[in-house]
Amino acid sequence: MTVTETPTREEILSRVAKAEPVLREHVAWSEENRRLHEATVEAMAEAGIFRMRVPKRYGGYECDGATLVEVGAALGRIDASVAWVAMVNWIPTYLVCMFPDAVQDEVFSTPDVRVCGTNAPKGTMVPVEGGYLLNGRWPFVSGAHHAHWMEAAAVILRDGAEPEPVMTMVPMSDMELVDDWHTTGLRGSGSITTVATDVFLPAERVIPLGAALAPNTLSETNRNIPIYSTPATLVAAVSGVGMLVGIAKAAWDTFFDRLPDRKIIYTDYPSQAEAPLTHLRVGAAAHKIDQAMFHARRIAEVVDHKAFSGEAWTVEERVRVRADQGEAARLAKEVADTFQMASGGTSIYTDVPIQRIVRDITSAALHGLVVPDVNTELYGRVLCGLEPNTLYM
Repeated sequence: MTVTETPTREEILSRVAKAEPVLREHVAWSEENRRLHEATVEAMAEAGIFRMRVPKRYGGYECDGATLVEVGAALGRIDASVAWVAMVNWIPTYLVCMFPDAVQDEVFSTPDVRVCGTNAPKGTMVPVEGGYLLNGRWPFVSGAHHAHWMEAAAVILRDGAEPEPVMTMVPMSDMELVDDWHTTGLRGSGSITTVATDVFLPAERVIPLGAALAPNTLSETNRNIPIYSTPATLVAAVSGVGMLVGIAKAAWDTFFDRLPDRKIIYTDYPSQAEAPLTHLRVGAAAHKIDQAMFHARRIAEVVDHKAFSGEAWTVEERVRVRADQGEAARLAKEVADTFQMASGGTSIYTDVPIQRIVRDITSAALHGLVVPDVNTELYGRVLCGLEPNTLYM
């Protein structure tokens, strides 16, 4: 175990900026091959992206939520698939920290370890001597091609007993990868299906799902580290909301990259930049990007405050975090849609980034924990004095 000097937020952002040429160079390759390029993954590792939620005693950074938001936004501005894989690494890496210290010693022994996973209990387990046999099939496992471990939710089946939901840590060498990521958006994320067939898991690598999600860490060491006290659904929100803002900023960037040379066809405007319609669109988009960042930073502010103050979460605070993420997604999608409509017929060519950006933000906003209307309804329900109709908060 090695404790390294922890970089500041600004230093991590500087590393991301340094990695940007490599990340941009391989966007088209990742899109075509439906997974991140190896050089992209190496650049992410060199920038420290995979260490951001690892405990310091293993060489990690123990980054707070505000840092996740800013770095996620920087990555999303470069490539949504890169940002998505980073997000999906941060969440399962956090969940590793809910396991006993001996399991963490095993997982974090790999430098720049990459952990993929999903909280959907798509597997079943049966007890055997010394542990369990795992079987299951998990879709949407982003970054699986490059991961060392997978966090997988399952249920234990025992004769005469109710199924017991649990979380496990599985080496990727024990998982089958199914090449089924044929999608319209986030194509570079490689969010394939993984399959376990009679995979043996020692008992120590299986913990109650509630201990992972509540959270109620079984780690004696992490119990005293503030950032490892946030409910998993809210960890997911603070890990992913910055990416949404970054995608909106990417739409802004690609529009302004093309603006100087563009006219509005079939009109007398010599330049698109002179048209009042353009001014209205740009002004509205600027407001929406600012508003999306407000929601992202408010998530980080409340997550970090609760973690470092030790204050208990109220139900309203929990559902507001989800509502903030949904609102950031809605605003980001509106920005991307606005700039797509302002980009003209030539923007449908595959070498013009706005078409990819629109597909990516649409895909991101369809995630079950992100869908704007679902999260807004949940928030309104609680504000009306009703109990939430979900455990995911």
